[in-house]
Amino acid sequence: MATVIGVRFRNAGKLYYFNPGQLWPAAGDAVIVETVHGVAYGEVVTGVCEISDELITPPLKDVIRIATPEDALHEEENRAKEKDALEICQKKVDEHKLQMKLVSCEYTFDNNKILFYFVSDKRVDFRSLVKDLASVFHTRIELRQIGVRDEAKMLGGLGLCGRPVCCAAFLGDFQPVTIKMAKEQNLSLNPTKISGVCGRLMCCLQYEEEYYETTRKRMPRIGKEVITPDGNGTVVDLNILKETVRVRIPKGDSTEQKDYPLTDIQRTGPQQRAGKRANDTGNDAGMSAEETDIENDIPMAVEEMDTEINSAVEDENPAVSKMDEDEA
Repeated sequence: MATVIGVRFRNAGKLYYFNPGQLWPAAGDAVIVETVHGVAYGEVVTGVCEISDELITPPLKDVIRIATPEDALHEEENRAKEKDALEICQKKVDEHKLQMKLVSCEYTFDNNKILFYFVSDKRVDFRSLVKDLASVFHTRIELRQIGVRDEAKMLGGLGLCGRPVCCAAFLGDFQPVTIKMAKEQNLSLNPTKISGVCGRLMCCLQYEEEYYETTRKRMPRIGKEVITPDGNGTVVDLNILKETVRVRIPKGDSTEQKDYPLTDIQRTGPQQRAGKRANDTGNDAGMSAEETDIENDIPMAVEEMDTEINSAVEDENPAVSKMDEDEA
């Protein structure tokens, strides 16, 4: 177990852990910490607590100090300079005719480095661009290629639901989302309806997936025979959210479909299935017995027919019959 605090550097950004040392900042305080990119200004999200060592990515950096009002003012100045730096970088990209789209710019707190984030369909050779930018800003320049999901997280926007996209509002990390989740929830597989502003599957498909999986395990499968208050029937549809089952029940020469709560549905037990198989076996056994009787009757009928034919031949040819007796 390690004593740490949780810090975020951007809104809805990833949560990073730091060693508070002798400092005990509370949630909501601003701190100056040391990161792999340099000194950074962040906000404490979780106060001092103990977590498992497995959740920590070594090495665990220290908190330098609790931020002062001067530090907050310096951070605001850096944010203002980021807009100007992004415009200058965009002009340089156009001059070098590079196939890349700039997304965001970020100054480190100590102004020792400027990070530019961009998206591109392929790898970009930006070495000449870096040299050009370094001559303009007189500091270290780093260009980082990101994916379309990170682009949506940085820029923000509105989703199909009309609310701000989840990744920019509260999601810290991206969770894997698959098309299987959309199928499990009986959603339309139209890409325009299940894709977010980034063009990938919406992150919200993952929110209810666990509920759908656990509820579906408690419900009968489509096509199975079940017992309802109105008799036996076959499952034709499931409503996971309402936890209802649509059953097709025979009604004379026709059928009727009706929805039942999951609590009113009983699955056919092993004894009932065994009884049904026994009945089928009995019917097969009865048919076999009849077939056996028919097979036994056929030789007897053939023998009787041979006897009648022989008698008729003897009556028509008595000489032949007498000759046979003499030979015998």
